[in-house]
Amino acid sequence: MKPTLLILAAGMGSRYGGLKQLDQVGPSGETIIDYSIYDAIRAGFGKVVFIIKEVIENDFKEVFVERLKDKIAIDYVFQETWMVPEGIVIPDNRSKPWGTGHAVMMADGRVKGPFAVINADDFYGRGAFEALADYYREWTPASGNDYCMVGYRLANTLSEFGAVSRGICRPDPESFLVDVVERTHIERTGTGIAYTNEKEEQVPISGGSIVSMNFWGFTPSLFGFLNREFETFIRKNAENLKSEFFIPSVVNELIKSQEATVKILQCDEKWFGMTYKEDREMVVKSIRELVRNGVYPENLWG
Repeated sequence: MKPTLLILAAGMGSRYGGLKQLDQVGPSGETIIDYSIYDAIRAGFGKVVFIIKEVIENDFKEVFVERLKDKIAIDYVFQETWMVPEGIVIPDNRSKPWGTGHAVMMADGRVKGPFAVINADDFYGRGAFEALADYYREWTPASGNDYCMVGYRLANTLSEFGAVSRGICRPDPESFLVDVVERTHIERTGTGIAYTNEKEEQVPISGGSIVSMNFWGFTPSLFGFLNREFETFIRKNAENLKSEFFIPSVVNELIKSQEATVKILQCDEKWFGMTYKEDREMVVKSIRELVRNGVYPENLWG
């Protein structure tokens, strides 16, 4: 069974200043999403599901329907703030999405086998898609709670424009995930790489540390866990305007309760993405270099 690619694309780009998911960064007008889908097709994925807000549905279809026609099956599902369990009342002024875990929940019923979850505005590289597709190539329903994630070397995920936050992964000797610990304000220093702890102290951290960049591999069993955990989360946090339901939090709980395993698939690709408008120039430059080196054609879909 070919895996499905879930693309988290419901963000409205408030920090970026527009729909960065649809910003043209390739030499022939390609978006970062185009490169992710292109790599997914080459790796053997069979379907793409866009998780978006209804208000941007037409924008997405205008960009992707024609160019992906006859190349891969496409589906769209909506993530809206009001999509919570019956009986839950949320504040009228809640506009922030409920987070990545909630977004994945929206695809329940649209996925029949293993699937990958990625961010729309992150460039992951061909090797990441191949690693995940290879991992699930022999998948059977008997291994239903057998998940994975693509792990990147920390040094390959830093920004030229300042500090970043990353989920630092702790593996066991067989490369299964033990937990993910969020580290904030990670940056290069005069002597290496460090993060800032709660005491405002800089703590050295190895550039070879494995980090999560939200490239996960799951099976349909995850949806039951997500619905269960979100029910608990939302009853505690419905009134909190800034609370979010994140994938790593659910993963940590499933590992702790021994309900699922997560294999870390190490990747030597260099990650880059667009959080701020200033990131765009670097993304354009990086993609053009990949095109010059023959990793991608000048026109992906031409």
